[in-house]
Amino acid sequence: MSAFSSAYRLRRIAISALLLASCALGGCSSIDRLSQIGEQPKLSAIDNPTTQPGYKPVQMPMPKPEVASYNPNSLWRNGSRAFFKDQRARQVGDLLTVTVNITDKANLSNETQRSRTNKEDSGITDFIGSQTISQANKILPGRILTADATASSDGKGSVNRTEALQTNVAAVVTQVLPNGNLVVEGKQEIRVNYEIRELVVAGIVRPEDIQSDNTIDSSKIAQARIAYGGRGQIMDVQQPRYGQQVMDVLLPF
Repeated sequence: MSAFSSAYRLRRIAISALLLASCALGGCSSIDRLSQIGEQPKLSAIDNPTTQPGYKPVQMPMPKPEVASYNPNSLWRNGSRAFFKDQRARQVGDLLTVTVNITDKANLSNETQRSRTNKEDSGITDFIGSQTISQANKILPGRILTADATASSDGKGSVNRTEALQTNVAAVVTQVLPNGNLVVEGKQEIRVNYEIRELVVAGIVRPEDIQSDNTIDSSKIAQARIAYGGRGQIMDVQQPRYGQQVMDVLLPF
C-alpha cells in the first residue's frame, strides 16, 4: 500500500470521527451543516400548505347560509357582488397579493410612588405604686408595647418601541369558509449570497376587502400571522451556541 493511499484512508477516518463527534455533541443536524460548508443554502421546495404537519383547518363561528333567490326579468342576483365576473381571488387555489405595511410605534412611561409611616406607643407609668418599690421597678416594664413601622416604594417603567416593515407577498387561498371569507397563506424566500430571508403571511380576509387589482392590505387581515426572519451564516453568528442555550435553560441563576 502506497503512502498516498494510507494518508487518504487516515483522512477519511478523521473526517468520519469528526462527524460522529459532532453528531454526539451538537446533534445530527451538525452533519448537514458540515456537509454544506462553502455551499449556498438551498431554497425550500414549493409544496401544498395544507399537507404540512402543523396545518389545521380554520374553524370560526359561521352564520346560517343564505339561499340565493332569482328575480324574474332581473340581471341582479341576491348575494352577488357585481354584474360581471372579476379576476379577484374567490376560491381555493386562487392567488392574491398581500401588501404588508406595518408601522408601529409605542412610547409609554409610568411612575408610582408610595410612602407610609406608622407609630404605636403604649405604656404604664406607675402600676399600683411600682415607682415607690425599688424591686418592683426593676421587674415591671415601663412600656408594655412600642412599635414603629415605615414603608416606602418607588417604581418606574418605560417602553419605547418602533417597528416598520413594508413589502409585498403573494398568498394562496387555502380554504373558503361557509360565510365566504377566505383563508390565505403566503411564504416568500429570498436568498442573498449566503443568507435567506423568509416572509410568512397568513390569516382570514373578506372578499369585499380585496381591491380591483387583486391586492389587500395587511391591516384588513383577521387573525393575521406575519413572520419575518432569516437563516444562514449571519443568523448562525447572531445565535448563541447550543451549549450556551442549554446552560441558560438549566441554570437557575
